[in-house]
Amino acid sequence: MTRPTPLAVAVFGAGVALAVLTAALSPGLWAWWLAFVFAFAGLLALDALLAPPLGRLRARLQAPPRLRVGAAQSVAVELGWQGRPARLQRLALDVAGDLDPPRELRGLTLAAGGPAVELPLTPRRRGQVEVQAVWVRAQGPLGLMSRSRCLELGARLPVHPDLQLVGRRAVQASTRSLAAGTRVERHRGDGSEFDSLREYVPGFDIRSIDWKASARLARLLCREFRAERNRQVVLAIDAGRLMCEPLSGLPRLDHAIHAALVLAYVSLAVGDRVGLVSFDDRLRQHCNPVRGPGAFGELAAIASRVDYSPQETNFTLGLMELARRQSRRALVVVLTDFVDTITAELMLENLTRLSRRHQLVFVALRDPLLAAVGERRPAEWLDVERAVVGQQLLRDRELVLRRLQRLGIACVDATPERVSAELIDRYLALKRREAF
Repeated sequence: MTRPTPLAVAVFGAGVALAVLTAALSPGLWAWWLAFVFAFAGLLALDALLAPPLGRLRARLQAPPRLRVGAAQSVAVELGWQGRPARLQRLALDVAGDLDPPRELRGLTLAAGGPAVELPLTPRRRGQVEVQAVWVRAQGPLGLMSRSRCLELGARLPVHPDLQLVGRRAVQASTRSLAAGTRVERHRGDGSEFDSLREYVPGFDIRSIDWKASARLARLLCREFRAERNRQVVLAIDAGRLMCEPLSGLPRLDHAIHAALVLAYVSLAVGDRVGLVSFDDRLRQHCNPVRGPGAFGELAAIASRVDYSPQETNFTLGLMELARRQSRRALVVVLTDFVDTITAELMLENLTRLSRRHQLVFVALRDPLLAAVGERRPAEWLDVERAVVGQQLLRDRELVLRRLQRLGIACVDATPERVSAELIDRYLALKRREAF
């Protein structure tokens, strides 16, 4: 498509204004206006003729096999060009999906065998992003005419959880506090699983003496224990309507999935079995507790299939179905959120019922804006009203969390940046106490 540039429109408009002015002052100068029109038309034709012929341009997309939600990743557009170097005025991607608007590139130089052009894409939800086409525009040497062309790409890129972020947070948690069982020798005596025998020395608990082994070897030997492995951890992710609301740039559901995968990584590393379920108005995804080399990849694949649901969360159907399928006592980590004490009543009732058989960890995502609104100095009455509402919501959260703690349910209420670290700390504390 060839069309005049804004510069050409401005020059022609200035010429029309000048022609009207001269015709008003001296009607005999109309011939100069006619000459200007012909000369300007000739310049337009010459500029269009000298503009780069984009019909010979070819494009090919080079992209990773999958994108990571919330992370900027570069996709490369390889432009096949034959001929003398030419300058592009603009290059932009035509994309479909929930992602940040892709950046446009200006002032590119086309050359045969030149490097691919890289453009960042930042998806904001899991699912799929479609890179439909790339638009290019070039101007003639006079800047009066431009040519644009749409080159079809038709690439579909799946968007998965950000496993690189999960890995970084898991490594940070491991270096800060090594999980029980990862280095067994550092946690001897803390658990109930037999580890080794060692010679008795004064000060050891006499109840740990192994009399049969002592009689066999004719010296006193004591049993040493370690934190038990092969425990079961079940990650229950709420995928209801409230969890689809954005928080710190991503839906709450994606923050919950990232925190769940961090815990899964650490739990599998220490020898526990990890399962994953998701629910909204009913149980959706379900994976029985697994372990082994491919367990984390299996859990990550299931987590990537947890869809955003417009349905209200039904804790009765979701958690009771989980209790029916999970007969063995386990650590059940419920990742959800609530608004106030009224909407949390049914959730509290079902969590109470589930806690009679399993050890529960309740994980909620705190909005940092609530505290910021209350601490900000008000400039008008609307700021005062916002602060009052924010403080009321925070008091309701504290009330619900205290009720859960009185029921013996461990609670984690943290911002998205801190929730993974606090969840790992709570898991390690419960594991050392052998609470599940």
